[in-house]
Amino acid sequence: MAQVEATTERVIAADAEAVFDALADYSGTRAKLLPEHFSEYEVREGGDGEGTLVHWKLQATSKRVRDCLLEVSEPTDGELVEKDRNSSMVTSWRVTPAGEGRSRVVITTVWNGAGGIGGFFEKTFAPKGLARIYDAVLAKLATEVEK
Repeated sequence: MAQVEATTERVIAADAEAVFDALADYSGTRAKLLPEHFSEYEVREGGDGEGTLVHWKLQATSKRVRDCLLEVSEPTDGELVEKDRNSSMVTSWRVTPAGEGRSRVVITTVWNGAGGIGGFFEKTFAPKGLARIYDAVLAKLATEVEK
């Protein structure tokens, strides 16, 4: 069972603090950022960053749906970490300044992949698919905070 990793990033024309605040706003802004791959979005505890418990279903492919129950932490300034209670999946969102009025958002998701031939295909194709999904989230984030 190998670890699978997917990473995507984008520079956004907004201050890092505004971008981070939008991402940490699970009870408001975050739901607006999710593309059609996400369903059944529900904040179960908290709603603003650290201590939030949020649920959604992520349909990465036509056959693969993950039921996610995520605990949110903020281990360092500008970082949100979502740990799935239902799997080994962990997603980190890092927001850093990238010049005057700009910020860089890097999303990294890791999980323990399947073994055998299925694991080979998962490690080969899943990171690209997940990166496309998170690219769509970042595009919506940019639209939201660059107003």
